[in-house]
Amino acid sequence: MKYFILFVISVSITFAAPSFSKSKKQLVKIYSNHTSTFYCGCDYNIKNKKNMIDRKSCGYIPRNERTKKGNINKRSRRIEWEHVMPAQNFGRQLSCWTKGDSRCIKKNGKSFKGRKCCSKVSSKFKEMEADKMNLVPAIGELNADRSNYRYGAFKPSNEQYGQCNFQVDFKARKAFIDPSIRGDVARIYFYMSDTYDIKLSKQERKMMSAWDKTDPIDKWEKEKLDILKK
Repeated sequence: MKYFILFVISVSITFAAPSFSKSKKQLVKIYSNHTSTFYCGCDYNIKNKKNMIDRKSCGYIPRNERTKKGNINKRSRRIEWEHVMPAQNFGRQLSCWTKGDSRCIKKNGKSFKGRKCCSKVSSKFKEMEADKMNLVPAIGELNADRSNYRYGAFKPSNEQYGQCNFQVDFKARKAFIDPSIRGDVARIYFYMSDTYDIKLSKQERKMMSAWDKTDPIDKWEKEKLDILKK
């Protein structure tokens, strides 16, 4: 497929570290010369623990400056490593996600499933969760609001987060993103789908194919891939 020709990736290659936490540490270094958030294009400083986000660089205004308890919304002040393809998308193909596992039992005897269980018992889930190709730096609030929602086909309005061209429709459970990163998302989805045999719906595959064509691979994608392949 086109994105494979561009990326020069074989489905036998993965970009996973031994764990999600190790992948995040490696990504900090990988992005050291490209410190810009994926969705809003905000400059960030990973060393400034109190407020990593330079809001003036992108016009970002938090949807919630404070939590319901009145505390500062710390997630609006930091970057987090967002799964472009949500963990639910690749986790739900595993029985540990849908049914749980005999090893996923609390001290009180109650069993659990989903991400918590798969992170405990499934080596395949751990590999998918830690794949650096699927991880991008995002403002924590946007990561939280996007949750496990699918991407929508329409252009976002920039009302929820100031001038940030990102929108979440909580009722429809959709996230709308800037056209300039749609191709990035599409190629990540195709990579995850082919590498880990994750099924995409016909509608989703059609949308991603269109995004791949309208937003071709850019300089940073190529640079990032070169770094990952070393």
